[in-house]
Amino acid sequence: MGSQPYRAMRFLHPDFDESGLSAGLQIAGTGGIDMVSGHAAVRQSVLMLLTTPPGERVMRPDYGCDLQQLVFSPNDATTHGLAIHYVKRALTRWEPRVEILFLDAAASAEDPGRMDIHLTYRLRRTGHREQLVIPVFMAEEA
Repeated sequence: MGSQPYRAMRFLHPDFDESGLSAGLQIAGTGGIDMVSGHAAVRQSVLMLLTTPPGERVMRPDYGCDLQQLVFSPNDATTHGLAIHYVKRALTRWEPRVEILFLDAAASAEDPGRMDIHLTYRLRRTGHREQLVIPVFMAEEA
């Protein structure tokens, strides 16, 4: 396994969640496939899991998180509770490498049409802690 316990092909730009960049296989400067390892590989897996709707992966139709079902819901406490439930269920089922330390959802202070999911987790193997804010853009009410 080497010095890095986790290693994967890079599918997300390193600034994916902050920049709004799209996902896709990343090519290294050498022309080969860019790799990601360690806690960054798990971070990428968590982000991919939470942004993949169930049914999108043909060979694993149950893989993903139901967050996209909430985009036409009101940005209120009920929707926030559902988001927390969906994220917890997805991580518990599909990402055994992480332990959830904190999980909350709330309307964004900057954009009332956005729900922010705040997640802090710890890697079970190394103890590394990671914090993520996953934005969910809600459809505006007519």
